[in-house]
Amino acid sequence: QTLGAAMSPVPFCFSIAMSASNPGGVEYLHENAKRPDVVVTSSGLQYRVVKSGEPSARRPTASSPCKCLYRGTLIDGVEFDSTAKRGPATFAPNQVIGGWTEAMQMMKAGDKWELTIPSELGYGARGSGSRIPGGSVLIVELEILEVLDESAFVFMGIDLSNRRSLLVLAGLIYLA
Repeated sequence: QTLGAAMSPVPFCFSIAMSASNPGGVEYLHENAKRPDVVVTSSGLQYRVVKSGEPSARRPTASSPCKCLYRGTLIDGVEFDSTAKRGPATFAPNQVIGGWTEAMQMMKAGDKWELTIPSELGYGARGSGSRIPGGSVLIVELEILEVLDESAFVFMGIDLSNRRSLLVLAGLIYLA
């Protein structure tokens, strides 16, 4: 299957993964996939290893909290989010968009990767607020600084040892 008459054939799974990305994003994904240092997974996620952590470094599970630095941009270079001004963020792979979930579980502490995330593994056709239009391909530079121990107080993905999470859960129960 091909993306168009002028383009070279691409794997079927790659074509499927790009189906909801906007036309500029599809072209960007196609060109980026040709780079020799870019790996394309079966889901269509693309990544490039910028820096590797120690071979024996800890790898996260889906629910392992990870202390991370990241910078996210659209393909035109417009930044939509970054930890540069506020410092590291902590989240588990199962708390973020699909492209991050997939990548984080392949990474280890100390790794820094550049992710190119098709819309289907990002925010899809709905986008996210005013900063990420629907169908956007995302470019994220993600570094896992540390893989933390999972809390013994995690219930349905919510860390009950975190005061803010506990207050949010209490509010949800109250509203129900």
